[in-house]
Amino acid sequence: MSDFKFNPRDLVLLVMILAITAFRLLVTFNTDELQFANFSSIGAVALFGGAYFKNDVKAFAFPLLSLFLSDFILSTTIFSSYSTGFLYGGWYWTYIAFALMVLVGKVMLKKTNVVSFLGSALMITLIHWVVTDLGVWYGSPVYTQNFAGFWQVLVLAIPFELRFLGGTVVYGAIIFGAFEALKSKYTVLKLQPQRA
Repeated sequence: MSDFKFNPRDLVLLVMILAITAFRLLVTFNTDELQFANFSSIGAVALFGGAYFKNDVKAFAFPLLSLFLSDFILSTTIFSSYSTGFLYGGWYWTYIAFALMVLVGKVMLKKTNVVSFLGSALMITLIHWVVTDLGVWYGSPVYTQNFAGFWQVLVLAIPFELRFLGGTVVYGAIIFGAFEALKSKYTVLKLQPQRA
């Protein structure tokens, strides 16, 4: 007999992650290519997965899977000119940043409230800014390979990171608010105490 048990909470969390990730695709496909660059739901998805999945594997795997699926769709369609055959150049920097953002959700959102959410949104924006721009700077012939070159990359990225923060807050308010509302209505979505 299998040890697999149906967990409605995890299923609802996964469906919500996939639904909010779909907004990343809808916004990107329905606007000028870079008009909303980085105004994305991926930061909210990382925090949400870290905050609500108590199983560490699911907390990292489901948000990373949603990022991969949306990246794959975008890199094979409207962003195919940026594709390197597998996703896009430097994709691994984005995934490292994303895993760190999930970790922030696990650490800073043990108790979910407005203050902890806004603090974690600022923290993951900083992580996204530094880690992904490290990938833009490192080894690039466009920027000097010293602190001044890295600083230049960081300064150029400020408008994108402000949009990232905005996207994280807006989409986060939607997904966190929706799950908290569902949790208050359906007790099956609340965490059950562990049996000894």
